[in-house]
Amino acid sequence: MDDSVHADPVERTTEDLLEDDADEAADSEGVSRWQATKYIAPFVAIGLFDLVLLLGWGLDPLWGFMILPPILFVSVLGWIAFRTGFASDRTG
Repeated sequence: MDDSVHADPVERTTEDLLEDDADEAADSEGVSRWQATKYIAPFVAIGLFDLVLLLGWGLDPLWGFMILPPILFVSVLGWIAFRTGFASDRTG
């Protein structure tokens, strides 16, 4: 048994590998980028509205800038979860 890296006699190009990745991505359980963006947009809007509301009430702007990174970080995590299918039903 040959366990070497070059055991596969067929030469595969980078283009072939990228096409395989695109095919696997199309077959995955995740949603498209646009759908994930639509799902996360209300949460980003609520977070930014909350930030504007707090700054409007007279909160020091420095605290406002400290609130913004967690809002964006959690929104990006949510977008990734929807995009990759991690947020889908995993009981089946």
